Amino acid sequence: MIEDIKQEAREQMQKSLDALAVNFNKIRTGRAHPSILDGIKVDYYGSDTPLAQVANITVLDARTLSISPWEKQMTPQIEKAILKSDLGLNPATTGDLIRLPMPMLTEETRKNYTKQARAEAESAKISVRNARRDALGHVKDLLKEKEIGEDDERRAQDEIQKITNKYVADIDTALGEKEEDLLKI
Repeated sequence: MIEDIKQEAREQMQKSLDALAVNFNKIRTGRAHPSILDGIKVDYYGSDTPLAQVANITVLDARTLSISPWEKQMTPQIEKAILKSDLGLNPATTGDLIRLPMPMLTEETRKNYTKQARAEAESAKISVRNARRDALGHVKDLLKEKEIGEDDERRAQDEIQKITNKYVADIDTALGEKEEDLLKI
């Protein structure tokens, strides 16, 4: 019973860590990376479709992405979607190829991206703490139903707290790496 509760808490906390990694990929650094465009949706025959499903995205060099739509008539919609996104990127179209140069990050934008990364990390920590709260609630329910003793409850609480501490430390490590990446010139 207690092992099931701990395993469920681990799974929830791991999902929070995975979601943090996805959110960190969307925060732009100085280098070109296709995952920057993951959140962009393109109007594809009336439905919002992820950009990666209507075009091939490649890295031309360290500061430029290349987007080649699978259908030529999609080029204007892709350009509009990129301009509407809050990434601050300006596409340059040559024929059916869209080049996306990454502008240099100013000190101010680096600080703003760092704040955004910290906010994402804090929301991941909150999610981990919520998973801990749920797990502890299940343990307390088992104690109320007299399915476990007080010693087992205390031991389970300590183990759940250790799991929580591990995931919070992992989040802090990921945040530190992202901040270092953002502030690197």
